[in-house]
Amino acid sequence: MPVMDPIKRSIAQKKRLFIKICRECGARNAPTAKKCRRCRSYNLRWKKREKSR
Repeated sequence: MPVMDPIKRSIAQKKRLFIKICRECGARNAPTAKKCRRCRSYNLRWKKREKSR
């Protein structure tokens, strides 16, 4: 069921797409994270996103 309301869509995109992924254990972390919540590694990357058309 797609979300048609643009405000709700932007909230959902931020929640689902703007997270950091640990390169060592693969855990999802908050966008403000400096180190992994599971393994305490500092090796984090942003989740990959497609460019909008």
